[in-house]
Amino acid sequence: MKKRIKILLSLTTIFLGCTFFIFSYKGGYQIRTEGVLYIVNKASSNITVFDLDKGEHITKIKIDIEPHEATTLSNNEYVIVTNYGNENTIGKSLTVINTKSNKIEKLIELGESSKPHGITAIPNSNKVIVVTDVGNDLLIVDVVLGKVLKRIPTKQKLSHMVALHPNHKIAVVSNIASNSISIINIEEGKLIKNVVCGSGAEGVDVTKDGKEIWVTNNVDNTISIIDSETLKITATLTTQKQPLRLMFTTNGKQCLVANSQYGTIGVYDVETKKIIKEIILDGKRNIFERLIYHTPRPVGILMHPNGKYAFIANSNANRIEIIELNTLTVVSTIKTGSIPDGMTILE
Repeated sequence: MKKRIKILLSLTTIFLGCTFFIFSYKGGYQIRTEGVLYIVNKASSNITVFDLDKGEHITKIKIDIEPHEATTLSNNEYVIVTNYGNENTIGKSLTVINTKSNKIEKLIELGESSKPHGITAIPNSNKVIVVTDVGNDLLIVDVVLGKVLKRIPTKQKLSHMVALHPNHKIAVVSNIASNSISIINIEEGKLIKNVVCGSGAEGVDVTKDGKEIWVTNNVDNTISIIDSETLKITATLTTQKQPLRLMFTTNGKQCLVANSQYGTIGVYDVETKKIIKEIILDGKRNIFERLIYHTPRPVGILMHPNGKYAFIANSNANRIEIIELNTLTVVSTIKTGSIPDGMTILE
């Protein structure tokens, strides 16, 4: 009996060892493409800078206050990071990084608005749009001048993410606690309308033709599709558990959704509104994967401008998953700091 137990234990050890080797061997950075990726690591309070062509880490940039999201000006001279803060420190500023030196050039104080989160650059300008969880404002900030130019209240609660309309001077802000989006004219500096969506409205993007606004509802596990002219909901799609972010592919044909609690990326056809594929991330399939890869928790999404790849921040596993959009498969990974979230890229 004892001999059988020893044999069983030996076989189990060998099996686990082989499984560990197989899973450890899989992964890593295996592609080559143009650009430099900036990855925001919340818990590490730093930015990972990664050369996508050479396949190597360039540097890490320390941020004094916990950062969450990032964007890049059109001229590629600056990366701007929202300093959100944590339970001990409330963030009230933006960090401006010079991309030539990868050094912090300045901090931009946001005044009465705090916990800045969502951010996007206004094309062909030195300006960014920032939304704040406390104050619930949309701010237009001149990065070069280092000051807030406009402060537009959403009149909602927990204003979190922001997207720009491709054809009009319109910003769309998601408001998690109000279950809504705010439509704001950034040129005139005024709120046009608040539109009620589903419960926990968070991720937001506008189709490439500007005709529709898609919003993830992370409590309802749905996507609200809104006509951008009438501002009426025209369809509601079902997702997996806790869809936090969504983003359209560069060609506008597909929409990727990060189902955070479920550990998958849902891919939807924009025209038919049907799900094409559920991409399962490593760590979800079985206990051995969880031991090696950790339970996946996808959050941030970024599309490479060349249209070939999507970058997914897997916050629980401290890595970026790279999806090849032609095959809709994970083809590479990048090691990050602790709890990666927002990303931006230099072409």
